[in-house]
Amino acid sequence: MSSPVILGRSHRDAPILRYDLSREELAQLLAGEPGYRVEQVWTGIHERGPEIEELSNLPKALRTRLAEELPLGLVPEHESVSDDGETVKWLWRLHDGHHIETVLMHYDDRTTVCVSSQAGCAMACGFCATGQSGFDRHLSVGEIVEQVVRARRQSAPRRVSNIVFMGMGEPFANYDRTWRAVERLNHDLGIGARHITISTVGVIPGIERLADEALPVNLAVSLHSANDTDRNALVPLNKRYPLAELADACARYRAATNRRVSFEWALIDGVNDRPSDVEELADYARSLRAHINLIPLNPTPGYPTRGTPLDRVYAFRAALEARGANATVRRTRGTDIDAACGQLRAGRQPVDPPRRR
Repeated sequence: MSSPVILGRSHRDAPILRYDLSREELAQLLAGEPGYRVEQVWTGIHERGPEIEELSNLPKALRTRLAEELPLGLVPEHESVSDDGETVKWLWRLHDGHHIETVLMHYDDRTTVCVSSQAGCAMACGFCATGQSGFDRHLSVGEIVEQVVRARRQSAPRRVSNIVFMGMGEPFANYDRTWRAVERLNHDLGIGARHITISTVGVIPGIERLADEALPVNLAVSLHSANDTDRNALVPLNKRYPLAELADACARYRAATNRRVSFEWALIDGVNDRPSDVEELADYARSLRAHINLIPLNPTPGYPTRGTPLDRVYAFRAALEARGANATVRRTRGTDIDAACGQLRAGRQPVDPPRRR
């Protein structure tokens, strides 16, 4: 069988993955089939799941052809479970041998998927396992969307309600593909825009672009320090986009969208949990009417400093609130399986594949 050519792309150049296709590209691939087949296939793979063979409303020959011509992009290498089954992490192998991780988290009031937007990360934040591992490449639209489709299938009958772009990578460094994936998640998987959060370490052009988008998704900024000297060490991108410029971008975003910005703050013992940090963070967040999410730093192999003990985390929150800042302590999930914030590193150790579900 010859390789299909879709809008100038060929399998000889790079694999065309099942969820990479737009509707228009799928229609081109299905040229010669009855027109309603496009909707059947499109709706089927997004609403019913990734297995073409299970789309019983399609002729068997078409299912066989599509399964061959449109491979899935994620090969499961390992599944880790924590929190009595309420947290699940997958290690996926990509078509070129790179790896990413995805985390599914069940709560009493919601089910959240934490997705990756890149294989590795170039931001080089020393306390983050992904940053320690370096950058491999951007993910395609399909590789991002497929993480949610696969996690949603695992989650059933519990419904996936929330998506957070807080996995591996900097979403705004892969803006175009990330945003097309967001649109797909909203339009075709039915995830409400206000239940989708994109996290950035402070890529100002991405914040400015997000302010102009039609979908009202949430913006979270990984802040971790509110003075430039310390933030330069924790988040090297701060040297390019310092705090004053980041504050201006967040203020413009809030003015354009009327949506609140959240600041993520990983509390590191003796590094950013001092009284001076309380004062700087409270002033910075209060001026932008931002919400602060406090997260005790999770352990990673390449960063020896421990997270702030939990009693001092709550004392830090109380001190922020006493200064008029709005702060929440985020519940840590999946630390024992390296699935918590800052721990994703796509370990490449040999593992047994998960059981088929």
